[in-house]
Amino acid sequence: MIVFFFLMIALVVVVAAVTLAVVGGGSEAVLPEAEPDRVADGLPENRPVVREDIDALRLPVAPRGYRMAEVDDVLERLAAELAERDARIAQLTAPADAPGRVDLSKGGER
Repeated sequence: MIVFFFLMIALVVVVAAVTLAVVGGGSEAVLPEAEPDRVADGLPENRPVVREDIDALRLPVAPRGYRMAEVDDVLERLAAELAERDARIAQLTAPADAPGRVDLSKGGER
């Protein structure tokens, strides 16, 4: 019987403490406003993205956010594809007499 009264008193104290914590803030917020979780990517806006930009990109981590290994794999693939694209563009825009130049007018034969 005494244990029952002790548990009831403890329950009342806990409920009262939670109520005071929630209501006791008055006009002030109990918790500060949370900062929005945004990527501070640092990707350049005045030039094309290059592989080094992707390598330096870090996404924010959240407790129930993304799986880091999967996102890192995607970023690595994106960086490789950008590097391959840039190499191909450089090859196609090289002067006609440059070694390794592909002549598209002849069906891509060298």
